[in-house]
Parts: sequence; C-alpha cells; structure tokens
Amino acid sequence: MKPVLFLATSLALTFLPAADLNAEAWTTPLDQISKVGPEGAGNAEAAKAWAELTGQGFEIIIPVLQAMESASPLARNWMRSAVETVFEKQLAASADLPVDGIKTFLLDRENEPNARRLAFDLYHRVNPNDADAIVPGFIDDPSPGLRREAVARLIDEGQNLLNQGRKEESVTTLTSALDAAREVDQIDEIAKLLREKLDQKVDLPRQFGFLMYWDLIAPFDNTDRGGFDVAYPPEESIDLKGSYPGKEGKEISWQAYSTSDDYGMVDFNKPFSPLKQVVGYAYTEFNSAKARDAQLRLGCKNAWKIWLNGELVFGRDEYHRGIRIDQYILPVHLNEGKNTLLVKACQNEQEQDWTVQWQFQLRVTDETGTAILSTDRKPTPDATEPARRRGE
Repeated sequence: MKPVLFLATSLALTFLPAADLNAEAWTTPLDQISKVGPEGAGNAEAAKAWAELTGQGFEIIIPVLQAMESASPLARNWMRSAVETVFEKQLAASADLPVDGIKTFLLDRENEPNARRLAFDLYHRVNPNDADAIVPGFIDDPSPGLRREAVARLIDEGQNLLNQGRKEESVTTLTSALDAAREVDQIDEIAKLLREKLDQKVDLPRQFGFLMYWDLIAPFDNTDRGGFDVAYPPEESIDLKGSYPGKEGKEISWQAYSTSDDYGMVDFNKPFSPLKQVVGYAYTEFNSAKARDAQLRLGCKNAWKIWLNGELVFGRDEYHRGIRIDQYILPVHLNEGKNTLLVKACQNEQEQDWTVQWQFQLRVTDETGTAILSTDRKPTPDATEPARRRGE
C-alpha cells in the first residue's frame, strides 16, 4: 500500500463507528440467515448463523431491522428472533441499547412495516411514556401493526365517551377510528358500537370501496384444474348480451348480480348453485375522476385472475388458501373515466365442506388502503332486497 493511501485509510478507520469496524462480524451471519428457504432449506446454516449473530452486542439491532426490508417471511422470523434475543440480553444486563436509533427507525415510514412494528415494541420496553405519546400519529400509517395501535386507542376513547353519555363525541371518535381501520375484527367492533349503541347507519361497502354490482357468467369447465389457463370467451371480449357453450356444452349467459355483504362478497354459488370443477367470470366497470395510480385489493380462496382494461394484472393458480380482506394487493393505474374489471374464479374437484366457497371480494383504494369510489357509484344494496337483474 502506498504511504499516503495507508495514512488516509488509517485515519478513516479511526473515525468510523465501532459498529462499522466490526461490520464483518454481523454481515456474514445475517447474509446466511437471508438465504433460508421453504421446507427447511438452509435451516441448519441459519441456526448456526443465528447463534453467531446473537452472541454479539447491541450494534446488530439496527442492521438486522434494516435487513428485514428485503428478507423473505421465513428469514424475517429468524431476524426478528435475533433482534429480540439480543435486546433482552442487553436489557437484562443493563447494557447499552441503541434507543435513539430504534426510535428513528420506527418513525421512518419507508422502512419495512413488520420491522417498524418490532421497533415499536422494543422502544415501548425502554420508553413506554414516549412510545404511548407517538401512537396517535400512527392513525394513517402504512404499517398495519402500527395503525392498529392507533385505531385501538380511538376505539377505547370512543367507548369511554359512550360510557360517559357523550354520544356525539363518541360518534365522532368512532367514525375516525372506522376511517382508519383496516382489520376486520376492529371494523366489526366499531360498526357494532355505531349501529347498536349509537343508532348510526354504517355503510361499510362504501366506506371501504368494495365493488357491489357485477355481471356474472358460469360455469365453464375446470376439469382436472385445466380451466385456469384456458382463455374462455370473456377473456377475449365482453358482450353482456352474448351467450356461449359452457361446461358439458350447456348454453350460458351473463347474469346481473349485486351483493349487500358488508365486505362486498361476490358469491357465485348464489346464482349458479354450488358447483365443482368450474370457472366463473365477474365483470364490472369503474369510473375514475382522474387518471391515477391505485390498488386493487382482493380476497379470494379460489384460483383467480384479474384484468384491468383488458390487461392481465395478476393471477394465482392455488386453491383454498383461506380468504381475508386485502389478501392480495395489486398496484394498478386507472384511466380517467371508464375502466373495466374482469375477475376469473375457478373451483377445483375437492368436495369437503370447507372447499364449497366460490367467491371473492374486491375493492379499489389508494396506497394507504383508503377507498377510491367510482364517480357513478350506486347505493349499497339493501340486505333485505333480492339481487337485481339487468333492466330492473
């Protein structure tokens, strides 16, 4: 090494933080943990790397939190455990902890949501008063776990106001909680309070942007699960007055359908009866006030595909994975004015009771999960009214 370069390098190392000087001590095991795969792949190596990582001090906490951004769910579990283990060890020994760094990481909304939630839990352990004070700021947070904390705070506040007889204030607080909530258990709790205790009308489908009016056509054939890759006529063009040969050659045509379900569930079994080894399509139109980025948020336990304006957005050829609100989040771009949406939902051959569901729910939102409503959105169907047919 040339003398001048050696001097410059020596000076640089002198002023580097200790964590940077020891970077190799944690980067190698962290890299190994990031390689863990499904079905136990890499678990033995990950266990050894985890032991090496947790044998170090507080300096690994922030780097491991940062590494969770690009980690798989399995690797993220290992990383979470490593952070918690080192944190507990340092706390028990009254040793140094990067408290300011944890708070800074927590407050940066660009960081990985699960890692930020973990950072909040850690920060709450060492500074509970300040952690509690920042919770209200999570009310519009992109991290579901942090947003949940803020919503829970508003639910408690609304319930306390109700108990004190301050109904108008309770309504205001609970309505704010409903606007922010994204998880079904909290949504149900808030809606029940507003409806049953405060006599408020709650239109959950409108609140969350679920699409309630569709045209459905079924059944096409899905014997041996072959229908997922077959481009049946609705994938080629949409003619709501058209009819086509369906499964076993029977003529089928589009049927107008509406749902009154609080979470916009579209149930193919209602108009077509429970069927197996079949494919169904649902079509609707969405008018956007402007051209904009948006998200399609789908819940579906069947194999499915979605097209926006004739372009395939995504599909998943898997069955009976369960169903939940916002199960799949699909970034899209809406055109100003009319946009077309086509959903394909496939049923397989399984006959068990838990495989009978043939349904989906779909809503249009911005990146925070806030509803985007069609400019010509119809009123939410009344649960006591039958599904409307075309022309009614």
